[in-house]
Order: sequence, then C-alpha cells, then structure tokens
Amino acid sequence: MRTYFLNRLLQSLLLLLVILTVNFFLFRVMPGDPVRLLFHDPRITAEQQERLSRLFGLDKPLIVQYGYYLVNTLRGDLGMSFFYREPVAPIIFKRLANTIILLLPSVCLSILIGGFLGSISAWKRGTKLDAAIFSSSLLFWSTPLFWLGLAIILLFIGIWPISGMKTAGADYPNLLAQVKDLLSHMVLPLITETLVLQAQYTMIMRSSLLDVLTEDYIVTARSRGFAEKTVLRKYAVPNAMLPMITLIAINMGLLVAGAIQVETVFSWPGVGRLMYDSIIQRDYPLLQGAFLIVAISVIVANLIADLVYGYLDPRVRIGGAKH
Repeated sequence: MRTYFLNRLLQSLLLLLVILTVNFFLFRVMPGDPVRLLFHDPRITAEQQERLSRLFGLDKPLIVQYGYYLVNTLRGDLGMSFFYREPVAPIIFKRLANTIILLLPSVCLSILIGGFLGSISAWKRGTKLDAAIFSSSLLFWSTPLFWLGLAIILLFIGIWPISGMKTAGADYPNLLAQVKDLLSHMVLPLITETLVLQAQYTMIMRSSLLDVLTEDYIVTARSRGFAEKTVLRKYAVPNAMLPMITLIAINMGLLVAGAIQVETVFSWPGVGRLMYDSIIQRDYPLLQGAFLIVAISVIVANLIADLVYGYLDPRVRIGGAKH
C-alpha cells in the first residue's frame, strides 16, 4: 500500500507541474497587452508602458518569468487582478466559499438519489419502473444545463427567488432570517444541479450493478437461500460502488470549479461565475488563478479516489505497485 501511495503521489506532483507550465504559457499567448489591460488608459505613452513592463517583470525572458511564476505560486501569490485591482487569491477563495455552499449539498443529494434510483432500476430490470427511471435519467443527463435552469425559472418564478445569493438591500433581524433567505435563493439552482448530477450517478450505478448481478458470487449467494434484498444490499451494491467512486471524485474535484452555467443563469456569485466574468473582462491573472485552483482540486480529488479504490480493491493496488 505504501508503494502504491508513493507512486500515485509522484504522478500527481508531476501532473501538477505540467498543469502549472501549461497554465503559465497558455495565458501568455492570449491577445492584449497586459499593461494596457491593467490600467485601462489609452493615454499611456510608449515610455510609460516600457517602465511599467519592467516594474511587473514583463520585459524579462519567458523562462525567467516562468521561474518567478513558480516561486510566487508556491508562496500563494497568484498575481494581481486587472479588473478588481486586488490580489487574486483572496478574490477566488471568497467566491469558493459561495460555490461550496451551493454545490456541496447538490453533490451529496445527487449521490444518495442516484445510488438509490440506480440500484432500484437494476434490481427491477425490464419492468416499467426500470424504464421510467432509465428514461428520465437519460433525459436529464442529455438536457443542456442552462436550458434546464431557464425552464425551472419559468416554472417557479414568483415562488422562489431566481437570482443572486441574497435579497438585495435586505436587513436581517437575526442570523436565522439570513439563513432562511440564503436557503430560499439556493432552492432553484440546487434543484437544477441535482437533477443533472443524479442522472449521471443513476446511469453509472445501474450499469455497474447490472454487471455485478451476473457475477458468480451473486449466483452462489442466491443459491444459498439469501433473500433478494440481502443479496442486493450486502453483496451487489458494495461492489457496484467502485465505478461510482471515480465519478464522485471527478465531481468533487470540479466542485471547486463551480457550475459555470448554473451560477451564470441564477447569478450565483461563485467561482464559476467569476471565471465567466473574467473571460468577459479579459482579466487574465484572475482567470489563470481560477484555472489553477480548479486543476489542483481535480488532482487532489483523483488522488483520493485512487487511494480509496486501492483500499477497496486489492487488485488495483497490486497492479499499480507493479507499474
């Protein structure tokens, strides 16, 4: 297990270095002069522009800038936002909290609902219930998320708030009133995100469980007289959960990225909406910092998934150690 862990950790660190490198050079080839984007002043003379370039180190060779970038990133300095004129890191982490508030409950609900519906669908394969669950899951999985969000707004407009994280100009008498207002704003984006995510979990769980139900140990358990519910709960579902772990890890990693479409449709001030605004404003340092945070979260989530997978399935651990 120790060798397996060290191999996966080394692979993750190498992948992080590659992502840091791509993240640096990708934004250096984008159009626009950084100095003019930073100061938004067309009256800047060529001499002033050259002086500012020297001040920000933009006159140095790319390899030198790359070295500074790596050192500053390791220190937690992600640069200065062109639009907000503030350090990038505090802006991202403030929005990150808003994203987690919205998407963490959505992911948890999706796992529970998708795992349950997928199990029922596989258990009742070929029945009308299976057809209904399978069809609805396929529908939600294939529906564009922004379209679903707009449809839900039309259905519930006037019943629940349709934008923002809180009522504009509201004066809360106590913490309970503030929490109630926050929860009311969460309802529609939470429903939208959960409907799409649970469809993925339902489809994956159904497919995985159908494969598991054909295994020899399931046939043996049934031949020993165990009740069908016992076979499903004790033998089939735990083994069918292995593929779910990968999907859960991916979604938990992308949790930090936020749901750009949901946050944009419902004007939720999270990381996804921040990335969208950064593209519109051509705020490259902020966009670069957001991409980096997203990449790190995905790497960490996948590392955790690999370790959990290796713990649950020794065959994966042994195979990984050999390589």
